[in-house]
Amino acid sequence: MTELCIDFGGSAIKLGVCDDGRVLARSELPVQGTPDDLDRAAAELRRLVGTLAAPTDASLAWGGASVVAIAVPGVVDRQRAALVAAHDKYGYLAGRDLDAWARETFGLPAVVENDARAALLGEARYGVARGAQNAVIAVFGTGIGTAALLDGRLLHGSHDHAGILGGHVTVDLDGPVCNCGNVGCAEAIASTWALERSLAAIERRGAATGPDTADNSKRNGELGAIAAAQHDDWRTPRDRTGRGDGTGAGTRRATLRARIDAGQAVGIADIVETLEHPDSRALLDLYLRAWSAAIVGLCHAYDPDVVIVSGGVMRSAQLILPALTEQVHAHLWSSSFRPPLVVPEHPDSSVVLGLSALAHPTDDAATERPRTR
Repeated sequence: MTELCIDFGGSAIKLGVCDDGRVLARSELPVQGTPDDLDRAAAELRRLVGTLAAPTDASLAWGGASVVAIAVPGVVDRQRAALVAAHDKYGYLAGRDLDAWARETFGLPAVVENDARAALLGEARYGVARGAQNAVIAVFGTGIGTAALLDGRLLHGSHDHAGILGGHVTVDLDGPVCNCGNVGCAEAIASTWALERSLAAIERRGAATGPDTADNSKRNGELGAIAAAQHDDWRTPRDRTGRGDGTGAGTRRATLRARIDAGQAVGIADIVETLEHPDSRALLDLYLRAWSAAIVGLCHAYDPDVVIVSGGVMRSAQLILPALTEQVHAHLWSSSFRPPLVVPEHPDSSVVLGLSALAHPTDDAATERPRTR
């Protein structure tokens, strides 16, 4: 029996037809941010199923699928099969009974899970952390998603909040107010949505102290050396051509501020692309320190054997991962195990694989599948 998988991601809805960790067919759709996304996802799954060989039993619908597995970005009430609260693009999903939707649309029950938990399970069952019984994940992107696997079970807690709020631990008591209402969250400092605000803070600091202070020289010198030591292979295709910002091949790339002022949508990858500029180096330093503080908190709380680090920025893992690992290991409790930080081989598949795993609980309690009605 197969499973139909839907990952409501930040910029795309990823869809797959899976069979116990084997992705039989997959595709993705752009997010429109309206209830039509549900109808579009169902239609695309029907198309994907149609590309596969028909099941032997002609009476089986949807390619013989037994369940619809759904991942959403936020807190999930698994018993109600609903997203507790949603922001921006997925506001229409807040409180919606996705099990009822799946039964009405597909004639199948649904299992619904937080996307970071699903990604962690996918990597622990089938991916880079295969076989791990104690692991955590940190996904750096639009926000910071986290999750924990303890003794082979996804951590949920009494109210389904456990493990997934690692990006909302305070790392700066004097930091900015986060969208969640807390102060100084790692996500409020080092995420895509916080980028422009964090850059502005660095610009103000530079204007107040000058670029040649000991602090700025030390920091920019260290990260400048890191950037200078990198080769073209860590840069994105847009960066290697030199044309992504309109400057032309072989010329100096536009600063982050110039990109923002030109109306470009900038993300964490833009920091990496512009490391020749002092503000980008200072911003990367800030992000690395905030990310490492969040990971240290996860390690102190859950004592993992491995830390999975994911998100689009990890396409530059050759640049990011060594510095991040060094900072995490340097700040852990003296007797704590120093876990390896690893990056998924196919991060775009982590969530879909985890959704497939949710449909196949194992005897060794790799996860606890939520009840379906």
